[in-house]
Amino acid sequence: MATNGISHDNGTLAKVITCRAAVAYGPGQPLVVEQVQVDPPQKMEVRIKILFTSICHTDLSAWKGESEAQRVYPRILGHEASGVVESVGEGVTDMKEGDHVVPIFNGECGDCVYCKSSKKTNLCGKFRVNPFKSVMASDGKCRFRNMDGNPIYHFLNTSTFSEYTVVDSACLVKIDSNAPLDKMTLLSCGVSTGLGAAWNTADVQTGETVAVFGLGAVGLAVVEGARTRGASKIIGVDINPEKRVKGQAIGITDFINPKEIDVPVHEKIREMTEGGVHYSFECAGNLDVLREAFLSTHDGWGMAIVLGIHPTPRLLPLHPMELFDGRRIVASVFGDFKGKSQLPFFAKQCLAGVVKLDEFITHELPFEKINEALGKRFENGVFSPFIWHRAMMIEF
Repeated sequence: MATNGISHDNGTLAKVITCRAAVAYGPGQPLVVEQVQVDPPQKMEVRIKILFTSICHTDLSAWKGESEAQRVYPRILGHEASGVVESVGEGVTDMKEGDHVVPIFNGECGDCVYCKSSKKTNLCGKFRVNPFKSVMASDGKCRFRNMDGNPIYHFLNTSTFSEYTVVDSACLVKIDSNAPLDKMTLLSCGVSTGLGAAWNTADVQTGETVAVFGLGAVGLAVVEGARTRGASKIIGVDINPEKRVKGQAIGITDFINPKEIDVPVHEKIREMTEGGVHYSFECAGNLDVLREAFLSTHDGWGMAIVLGIHPTPRLLPLHPMELFDGRRIVASVFGDFKGKSQLPFFAKQCLAGVVKLDEFITHELPFEKINEALGKRFENGVFSPFIWHRAMMIEF
């Protein structure tokens, strides 16, 4: 069969595949694009051909080794991608060779008490996001090896900086074959996390007000989610003045640069919204920003949603008594989406135009320029998502 111009046959089934991958050997060191060996999928695993992958801030943090959990080497990073199934392991019944798929770092086995919890949580007892995990769940081994046979470790259940990767079937979502794969990579993390936080965690309603602190990919996805829900005021907050234009293109109604005002941001937002917004979203991974986000919500019913990754040992900058004013603070993992259950429908909504994805792709680079992409991720202080087109589309 053929998918996106790529034909499939049985030539690689149950065999080791040799392909290119970008391997991290140390914190901040350039990734090494080299030949690696990718083992066949074992029980309840799937091997996929990655066609598109993008960079998330978490990939950058891991590349820099900003936390102990990320200092595992050698390792293949990456967790936002899309591709097609090359082969499936024993017991996999919901996917087959040639299916269009999106890997997810926060899996869903469907059988544990967490997965059966309905709307209580989108975490999974076995395949939830775990930055310390660096091997496969079934046997505690790696599916990647270098050409000398030494193991190369996995990252966030996915490892997408490789032409082929093996993931647990719980961490892979089959999507509509008509969905454009170059855009579907955004559903692996950034867009799903931000938009889902607006839709699922906050459940923004028509006419409500929102403040988004940090207009990176996740923050802009929050803006998109609030826009589609009919929020009456969407305030973007960022120290980069260029984010005003990008934010307006997505849907912010107001922009605040903390460096350009002489009062705390939360005071300015309360002034603009008659006491504070219904929901604020902290997407910067900064505790001082988190406090401003919390205080910018309305007394009595405001909710602050934490989306940013906080690698420092500092604790929440809140006094318990401040919670008695009715403001709440929660965190959202993967936008509270249950990946395998809900992402296929979300992909169809994107395909139908409910969500605008084009604005989230700013650059397209071939795979061999991955280090250039990492280097440009913060070019001029701008935090923008990248898509890498695979330089070689190899026939199976």
